[in-house]
Amino acid sequence: MTEDISNDENKTMVARPQTVMLMGTSSHVGKSILATALCRIFHQWGRRVVPFKAQNMALNSYVTKDGLEMGRAQVAQAEAAGLAPAVDMNPVLLKPTGNACSQVVVDGRPIGNLSAKEYHKGKSVELWQNVTAALGRLATQYDTIVIEGAGSPAEINLKADDIVNMRVARYLHAPVLLIADIDRGGSLAALVGTLELLTPEERALVRGLVINKFRGDVTLLQPAVDFLEKKTGKPVLGIVPHIDDLGIDDEDSVSLEEKEAASDVKKELTLAVIETPKISNFTDFEALADEPDAQVVYVKTVAELRAAKPDAILLPGSKNTTEDLLHLRRHGLEGAIAEAVAGGTPLIGICGGYQMMGEEVRDPLHTESANDRVRGLAYLPMVTTFAAEKRTVQVKADCPALEFLDGALCAKGLPGYEIHMGRTDFTVPVRHPFHITWQGAERVNVWDGALRDDGQCFGTYIHGLFDHDGFRRQFLNVLRHKKGLPELPIQRNRRREKERAYDRLAETVRNALDMKQLCAIMKTAAAECKEWHDDGPVDTMKELLQNE
Repeated sequence: MTEDISNDENKTMVARPQTVMLMGTSSHVGKSILATALCRIFHQWGRRVVPFKAQNMALNSYVTKDGLEMGRAQVAQAEAAGLAPAVDMNPVLLKPTGNACSQVVVDGRPIGNLSAKEYHKGKSVELWQNVTAALGRLATQYDTIVIEGAGSPAEINLKADDIVNMRVARYLHAPVLLIADIDRGGSLAALVGTLELLTPEERALVRGLVINKFRGDVTLLQPAVDFLEKKTGKPVLGIVPHIDDLGIDDEDSVSLEEKEAASDVKKELTLAVIETPKISNFTDFEALADEPDAQVVYVKTVAELRAAKPDAILLPGSKNTTEDLLHLRRHGLEGAIAEAVAGGTPLIGICGGYQMMGEEVRDPLHTESANDRVRGLAYLPMVTTFAAEKRTVQVKADCPALEFLDGALCAKGLPGYEIHMGRTDFTVPVRHPFHITWQGAERVNVWDGALRDDGQCFGTYIHGLFDHDGFRRQFLNVLRHKKGLPELPIQRNRRREKERAYDRLAETVRNALDMKQLCAIMKTAAAECKEWHDDGPVDTMKELLQNE
C-alpha cells in the first residue's frame, strides 16, 4: 500500500501511505469511535494501519511500554489496529489543570504548564515540528494512517495556530470526512455551517459527510441526505447508527454524563466513584461497571452519595489533587465519606485518590496548583510531596494477601501503570498490599500502596488493577460476602470482550459506510499527492477547486 515518490532531485524519497482524516462539526460527535472502527476494519483487511491525532486534550491518559504518556483515544485505536500504543500516534497531549491552564506533554514527556493563551498564541505552532516528525516516522512503517481531528475545524479564533485539524489535512493532502452527531439535533445545519466557514482550499479537502448516532428507520432520513448532497456538493458516505454499550474505554470525562444517565439499572452491588472536577483515569473502573452484579455510579454531591448507599467508595485519580481535595472539603463530601466509612463502607483510592487518603499533600514547587500544602482525609498514615518529575511507567505486580474486610485478595501478575508526580512517605509502618515485580523491562522488588489496620481502606498508585479478571472478581466477592450474597465465579474475560467490542464496532460501521467509495477516495488522494508540505500540492488543489 505504501508508494515511494520522488521530489526534486536533491530531495530524498518519502513514503506516501493512504490517509483518511475524521473531523467533526463539534467535540464529542464520535470522531474517536469512528476512527477506532476504521482502524479495526483496515486491520481486518490486512492493511498495516496506524491511528494518529496530532494534539489531544484529555485527563484520561496512558503509559506506553517505554514509559511515555499519551491520550486514551489513540490507545483504543491502536488496540483496534492490532498495535501496541506508541506516542508517535499522539505527539502532543494537553492535560487541563484548572484556571484555563494545561500541562503540556510532548512526545510522551511533560514540558510544563501553560495557559490557554500561552499555548495557542505561541507554543502550539512551535510543536508542529514534533507533529510532522511523528508523521514521518509512521509513514515509513505503515501503509494506512487514520487521523482524528479535534473539536471543529471551523473554530475561527483557533485556526491560525491550529496543529490538529486542517493544517494536518493540508500537510498530508488527506481526504477529510466531516462528521455530525444527529443525536444532538441540528446536524444538517452543523454540516452546512461548518463547510461554509472553511476556506475554499479547506472545503476541497472534505471528500465526504457522515451522520453519526442515528436512531430509527434510516430510510426516513433520505430527504435530508438528498438535501445535503445537493447543497454541499459532497457525498454522504454513510449514516452510522447509535451503538449502545460499546464496551470500549472512553476518552474523557465528558462521557460521564452518559454513564450517569445509564446507571438506573439496579444490581446487587453499588460502587460509588467520587466525581471531582479534575477526575482522571476513570477507565480504572470500566471493568467493574461491565460486571453483571455491579453498578458503578459517579457522584458529585453529598445527596448523591447518600442516595447511592454504596457497598464501596472509590476515590479516582486527579490531575489536580490538592484542588480536588479542597473541593471535597468545601462541598461536604469529606464528611459524607467519613460518615459512610464509620458505618462500615470500604474506601479505596487510586493514584490521586490514594494521595488524598493520607494525612497531608504537599506541593512546594507548585507543580499542580498554588497550594503549598493541604490536609488530607487521614485514613492512611502517610504524607505525599509533589516533585518536578512525573513518574510514568508500566508495572506488573503481585498481591500476596490483601486482607480486605473479612476476606483476602490474592493475585499474581497484575498488569498496570503508574502516572503521578507525588512521592509518598509513611509516618508509621504500614502494610503494603502490592508487590511490584516489574517496572518497564526492569525486574524490581518494590512494595506499593497502603492498607489500614482494619482492612477497610486501602490505596495504590497502580492504575488498571481491576482489569485483572481474577482480582476484580475477588474484590466483588468480598463485597458480596459482606452483604450475605453467595460468591460468583469469574464472569468476564476483559481482553476477549474488548476484542469482540472492536469487531462489533467495525461490523456496524462497515455496514453503515460506503467503504468502496471511501477506499476509492483514499486511493485517489494518495495518487494526487505530490509531496507533503504545509499548503498541500498546488496543482492538485487547483483541480479540486475547479471541481467545486
